[in-house]
Amino acid sequence: MQPEWWYWIVGGLVLILAELIIPSFFIIWFGLGALIVGPLALAFELSLPAQLVSWTLASLAMTGLWFKVFKRSFQKTRIGTADGEVIGEIGLLVSAVAPFERGKVRFQRPLLGADEWVCRADAPIAAGERVRVSSVEGSFLKVDRA
Repeated sequence: MQPEWWYWIVGGLVLILAELIIPSFFIIWFGLGALIVGPLALAFELSLPAQLVSWTLASLAMTGLWFKVFKRSFQKTRIGTADGEVIGEIGLLVSAVAPFERGKVRFQRPLLGADEWVCRADAPIAAGERVRVSSVEGSFLKVDRA
């Protein structure tokens, strides 16, 4: 039995809708792969093995596209922290900081909603020195001398 081209369209839509019920952000790529195979099966009258191979390749291509193109841009500014905007900012150390001890840094303009942040550093830094944010670690900023 040869599946009709519209089976792929309906199956793709079902898989995309299943992504709403099962939030794994992985099923959607199989659904989009099926949506690609539907018009291919209509245009070229593909056999069942050719349709299955096309679906597999299209699904793998969509997944690869996600990891190569789109996911890279999401890693630059993560939702909730927006640490991409904070890294590299320069502030004034209000209280001294040392390894395994907390300090406090103040910025000219608020970062992530506050102008003072608790910070950590790998080397001791005296109060009053300028520091640069090197990373965001949970609710702390990691700083280095500017």
